This record gives sequence, C-alpha cells and structure tokens, in this order.
Amino acid sequence: MYWQDDDAEQPIAIPDDVVDVQFAIDAKRIPVDHGCALGEAVLAALPWEEGQAALGVHTIHVAGSQNGWQRPDHGQDQFLILSRRTKLTIRVPKSRADALKTALTGRVLDVAGCRLTVGAGKERPLSKETTLFARYVVDPHRRNEAQFLDWAAAELHAMDIRIRKALCGKAVTLATPDGPLLTRSLLLANLDVEDSVRLQRLGLGPQRGIGCGLFIPHKGIDAVQSGPR
Repeated sequence: MYWQDDDAEQPIAIPDDVVDVQFAIDAKRIPVDHGCALGEAVLAALPWEEGQAALGVHTIHVAGSQNGWQRPDHGQDQFLILSRRTKLTIRVPKSRADALKTALTGRVLDVAGCRLTVGAGKERPLSKETTLFARYVVDPHRRNEAQFLDWAAAELHAMDIRIRKALCGKAVTLATPDGPLLTRSLLLANLDVEDSVRLQRLGLGPQRGIGCGLFIPHKGIDAVQSGPR
C-alpha cells in the first residue's frame, strides 16, 4: 500500500506594500453622493503631487437604517447621518502611509459644504477574505448586466485573477465635475486568497480616488442585490 498525506497547508503571506489607513472622523453629515467631493478634499490635503494616482479613497458607509432613520436615495441633495463610529478609510502604498497620517490627522475637510474633522489614523492590512465587494465600478460604455460581467471577467483575466462567481448590482450614477459617471456594484466570491489580495491591491477600472474600483471583504450577496450603500 502507498499512502501519502496531503502536504500541510502553508500560511499565505499577505503583501504589505499596500494598506488601508483608517481614520477616526468627527462629522455630522455628508451627502449620500460624496465620493468626488471627499476625494478632492483628501487630495488637496496631501503633500505629494501624484496623490490621486497613488491612493484609493473609500466612500464613507453607514448602516441602511438606524434608530428609526432610513437611508435616503442616492444623490447630492440627500445626506448620510454619521456616528462617532464612522471611519474614513484610504488605501495607499505603505511607503506613503506615514505621510498620509501626518497630512490628514487634525485637518478639517470641506466635503461639499459639510465639515469633516480627521482624527488619528491606524494602518490595516488587506484582507484574506475570498469574497470581495466593490460598491462602485466605472461602466463608461453603459453596458447591460451581462455585458458588464463579460467586461469585468476579461479585465480580471488580464490581471491573472480567476473568477468563479460574480454578481453585479444595479447601475448608480455618481456626480463629477466632468459630468455623470455611470457605475455598477460588483461582488466576487470563491476567489483564491492570492487573487483576492491582488485585486484589493490593484482595483478594477479608473477613478479610485473617488471610491470606484475598490474592493472590500464581504460575507454575503444581500448588499449587491439591493444596490450600493
């Protein structure tokens, strides 16, 4: 008889050249559609010229409902009510993390007329979760769902990322100085850990400085089915 046990599973090293820096914030409210205004405010505070290309500014997320408050429809004239637990998260090369914290800590940002004070920042490694979700992925060609998924699969294949399960959400239009920007949410499940980390590091599509193409860990499909939050 020949019997060979499976090799012991080797721990997977997560590259630390890209990290999320999570800042405490003090703000009462921001527009629901705040990605562009937030990205511009953050970029204006940075000490390096190529800032937007080097970072991803996550949009600020709050629960869909809280204490009787219902999340309003997407738009610049509707507002999210923030709590003390709400965070500002920025994905950045680790080599820039200290400069980012120095530049933003204590700064008061004007986000579309809303005052947002940035507190201390802490570095967080990228996740090993194999289900990832992006609230906004730019869809400049206004594809239908099937066409969008075909495009996403081709883009990910070019990045050497294998997808097994993918689900896109409804189209959401973001306001930008250059006009409306059409996006869709995208959930990817059952990724390899290495592919998950690669996708978090690289993102998908343009406009990461305003919150597009940034993937975060996710545990289900409810959010993508009901649209970005």
